[in-house]
Amino acid sequence: ITIQTFQHYFKRINLRMAGVLFEDIFDVKDVDPNGKHFDRVSRLFCESESFKMDLILDVNTQVYPVVLRDKFRLMLATTLYEDGAPDDGSYTSNLEGTRADTFEYVMFGRVYRIEGDDFGDSNAILSAYISYGGLLMRLKGAANNLHGMETGQSVYLLLKKLAF
Repeated sequence: ITIQTFQHYFKRINLRMAGVLFEDIFDVKDVDPNGKHFDRVSRLFCESESFKMDLILDVNTQVYPVVLRDKFRLMLATTLYEDGAPDDGSYTSNLEGTRADTFEYVMFGRVYRIEGDDFGDSNAILSAYISYGGLLMRLKGAANNLHGMETGQSVYLLLKKLAF
């Protein structure tokens, strides 16, 4: 492998990851454990495979059915554009060639709270709370996995179920 090939490959990886705040595979461990409060929405309790993050996520199950033991890829990103170019957060039906093309369920929301143990500690546990038009999400785990998130930040959630 030549230096030029390596540099080209590394540049492609960086471009792909531009604007990505978090990505992992999650297993659905429980669905609506406190009962179903809304007809079209379920609250999922999940754990990530690589980073052992805890996820609580409200999903419109009429649009995107999810059941116990499903496995999905989750990405949180600041933009839908692969090169990391910013967008204005407005929906355009003719938007092609974006991250959304490879996912099945996409929501746009805003980080409304970040809380945790000790922000200066490398072993700190943080929780990031995001609202997607009233559908809520909490992602909790090691602070170093949530290092790019800020209160008030706009965030896309992208999901795709995995066959296993």
